[in-house]
Amino acid sequence: MSRDTLFLIAPGFSDPKHPSQTFVCPHCNAIEGLLSSFPELAARIEVRRVHFPRPRTQVIEAVGEENQSLPVLVLASNPPPDAADWKGKRFVSKTSRILELLAERHGFPRLHD
Repeated sequence: MSRDTLFLIAPGFSDPKHPSQTFVCPHCNAIEGLLSSFPELAARIEVRRVHFPRPRTQVIEAVGEENQSLPVLVLASNPPPDAADWKGKRFVSKTSRILELLAERHGFPRLHD
């Protein structure tokens, strides 16, 4: 059975533009917090943490070179109407929408207003 796949930038990366510093992606980190708080729900999806530098080969293979910005949720089935399309693969890349879909599709708690 195919599962939704979530691509995130692996935390604790370096950036050659800022030597001697370590970073997390602010958008990915919001999702990382949810995943770590609910590991039993996180196990329902495939989570792939990729390195910061481009090209991000795994992401390119999944949703195309033009869609390497992360996070991105690739939908295995029943995509919502607002999902983007790349060669028949449907995906969402807006962090707030990914969080909504994790709640709708996988039972994660919703963000409180």
